[in-house]
Amino acid sequence: GELRLIGATTLDEYRQFIEKDAALERRFQQVFVGEPSVEDTVAILRGLKERYEAHHKVAIADSALVAAAAMSNRYITSRQLPDKAIDLIDEAASRLRMEIDSAPVEIDELRRSVDRLKLEELALKKEKDDASKQRLTKLRDDLAEREVKLSELEKRWETERSALNRVGELKTKLDAARIQADRAQREGNLEQASRLLYAEIPALERDLAAAESADNDGPRMVNDQVTADDIAGVIAAWTGIPVDRLTQGETEKLLHLEAEIGKRLIGQKKAVKAVAEAVRRTRAGISDATRPTGSFLFLGPTGVGKTELAKALADVLFDDEKAMIRIDMSEYGEKFSVSRLVGAPPGYVGYEAGGQLTEAVRRRPYSVVLLDEVEKAHPEVFDVLLQVLDDGRLTDGQGRTVDFRNTILILTSNLGSQFLVEPDLSWDEKERAVNEVVRQAFKPEFVNRLDDIVVFSALSKDDLGAIVELYIDRLQARLSERRLELAVTPAARTWLGERGYDPVYGARPLRRLMQHEIDDKLATGLLSGAVRDGDIVRVDVAPDGEGLVAASDGDLRPAFDAGDEDPFIEAELLDE
Repeated sequence: GELRLIGATTLDEYRQFIEKDAALERRFQQVFVGEPSVEDTVAILRGLKERYEAHHKVAIADSALVAAAAMSNRYITSRQLPDKAIDLIDEAASRLRMEIDSAPVEIDELRRSVDRLKLEELALKKEKDDASKQRLTKLRDDLAEREVKLSELEKRWETERSALNRVGELKTKLDAARIQADRAQREGNLEQASRLLYAEIPALERDLAAAESADNDGPRMVNDQVTADDIAGVIAAWTGIPVDRLTQGETEKLLHLEAEIGKRLIGQKKAVKAVAEAVRRTRAGISDATRPTGSFLFLGPTGVGKTELAKALADVLFDDEKAMIRIDMSEYGEKFSVSRLVGAPPGYVGYEAGGQLTEAVRRRPYSVVLLDEVEKAHPEVFDVLLQVLDDGRLTDGQGRTVDFRNTILILTSNLGSQFLVEPDLSWDEKERAVNEVVRQAFKPEFVNRLDDIVVFSALSKDDLGAIVELYIDRLQARLSERRLELAVTPAARTWLGERGYDPVYGARPLRRLMQHEIDDKLATGLLSGAVRDGDIVRVDVAPDGEGLVAASDGDLRPAFDAGDEDPFIEAELLDE
């Protein structure tokens, strides 16, 4: 007999199961089916639109179809079109259907308030005093008013739901009638086909048009149409990439990103501006879709804020400075360690584990990637990074392509820092000297792919003064958990800024000094009982000018104001 067979499989499975059997393979005609383009996907979605509208009983806007095809192609790289675009439409419609079936926020809030008032009414009934009786009368009036409003809203909601369900039922019937008409035409049942095509389907279309026009009259409590914003919301939920429409609060934050980061990072305005502009380009949707959001090489002395800028950026974007992929490149100094970034090749130990960089980006595609101390890595590491900087992608040890187009790539280095602390050189001379060192240390093709090379300046005494204020604010935030207040006099702040200043080592000597002079004394006082919860701890310069002294005044008065004429009690913490 004859057998007509159509098989569908992937290229890998065809090679694995079919090609090894030559007799079986030659009995099949190969038809290669490539991935459709975005335009073809939109056409496919338009053909499926009515099916999904009938299934979920919601309307799907054409803009949602276009957004599903374009956004899935841009942001979901691990799957193919049209499958991922169809899933986007399906999930967005499903979400909207669940919202329609759930009570609107306005009704939900009213129900909660009515329940709360009823509980309060039961409690007040037990009270006998006049004040409670007056309160009960007022509460019952308020309760009656809210119950009337709730009843009206629930009736309106039920009416809208009934209208939406009526539209959904008509779409389901219309879809079923069209399928029956197609089947009747294929089977040659012309009588049934003509009855469906010229009687039932036109009648259903008229009923549907009438139901939709009645449903569109006046403002509605529930939305029944999937839009491009709904598609963007699903993309954001799947990938963590915020492609949905910017809210007013987010817009303000992005416009003032430099100021937000500047609250944590003192000085270095050029570096902050370069990173902020890269973020704004991406969120505005005008960045290059084939490259990372931004790629920067930060150069400067130790302790000037290179790593801190990456942390501050992660904190501003994700409200958590730990939402950052940090790779310490000093761990990749040997040639064999390079494979740890992308994963071991087949046959080697660790092949199943994946790469430390590629796996982290696959799980969090929208992130800040910090490659710290890059000059300490083996030169072959930079060959691996070339395709990341140029094409925004990297192939791991298992052959999977990892998308880096939504990451901000920050590389830090101390190369040429000896020139930046040289007092006899102008700033232009310092920059030229540092750039020359970079050109000697890295290959031209690597340097040429970076968006910007940002040179951090050494910290000035004014910068140190601002860092002192920042450190004191952070310490106060930690102490507030124990209701402790810290009052540091202007003289103590000035002393810390002067003694902690070291242009070669940046802000780290200041941090060590403040830990020794303030943190250690506070810790000793708390453990010994000289400082108790709720105390005000005052810090000033010691009488001999060597070190700081701190004392607790032991009461809950307002925090000490440095401008007041309040007498300072000079005593060590242990001398209570």
